Amino acid sequence: MADIVYNAFKRHLGSGLVDMDDDAFRIVLLGQGHAPDPGHAVLADVIGHEVPDGGGYAAGGRELANTTWTQDGGTVRFDADDPQWTDATFSARHAVIHAAKTVAGVTNPLVCLLDFGEVKTVTSGTFTVRFNENGILSLS
Repeated sequence: MADIVYNAFKRHLGSGLVDMDDDAFRIVLLGQGHAPDPGHAVLADVIGHEVPDGGGYAAGGRELANTTWTQDGGTVRFDADDPQWTDATFSARHAVIHAAKTVAGVTNPLVCLLDFGEVKTVTSGTFTVRFNENGILSLS
């Protein structure tokens, strides 16, 4: 489950700036120097801490596949397939998810941050971000 749901995302969701059903979403990996802040609003606020390009990781992260926005009773959940980077050699501490778009002057609005709890390192292997079984984020 998301460790931070960005304050601006809550406003963007309510105003329709972010469309959880139809927008494309990307996941970007961040290194250990990033200090999470719920006040961050757009990808430009955090991109300076992105994992370096190379070693199986491409700048800008990757698009989330098979995103879903579903409702079960009084809870709505956002989820996607667990993203993987193969033949990878890098370290990451956090991941951020953002809507891949520009609308109303807002470019790449942030949705949420996932905290791995520690720096995760892979050497010539597969790096997988495993989303919680209850989804990436849930609103009740």
